[in-house]
Amino acid sequence: MTTSFYKLFTVLFISFFSFSSLVHSADIEAGKNKAEVCQGCHGIEGKSQSAFYPNLAGQRALYLENQLKAFQSGRRINPMMQSMAKNLSKQEIKNISAYFASITLEKDKKSPLVDIKGKNKITMCLGCHGSTARGMANFPRLAGQQSAYLKKQLLNFKNKTRKGGPMNSIASSLSEQDIDEIVTYLGSL
Repeated sequence: MTTSFYKLFTVLFISFFSFSSLVHSADIEAGKNKAEVCQGCHGIEGKSQSAFYPNLAGQRALYLENQLKAFQSGRRINPMMQSMAKNLSKQEIKNISAYFASITLEKDKKSPLVDIKGKNKITMCLGCHGSTARGMANFPRLAGQQSAYLKKQLLNFKNKTRKGGPMNSIASSLSEQDIDEIVTYLGSL
């Protein structure tokens, strides 16, 4: 074999591994350190104690990465989150996302029994958000999320102040009562 073949093989080998997820995998400990500033709104370990801020614990890493990039680019509007994401590197975003995804979100044992009217209404959600509403791939976890936060997001999708492809049309078909029942049920999971 020729020297040029070995050079080409070497370049391809290095290129493959430099773009490999093995080389650029997330560092959960670095993500934990960088995510300390998130505690003010999203709670310790991303377990929000405020109805207005979402739980990040147990959320899908790919979803979190995409949302941070959307805040960073201005595709998703929230002045506080845009400011927080503005200077994050791609690796920091990956690390933070992996950190929150690594944390188990446990059901609040103090939450009261809820009316399960929303149970039958969430079937449309399960195709994308998973059979237990715990998220799939790029689709977020809804189970155990703050009900007030979910309601706000559904209303934002409904009035199109938040863009989300199919979510805009799905939310537009929901009444306010539907939304209340759905988010109450999802928050209780």
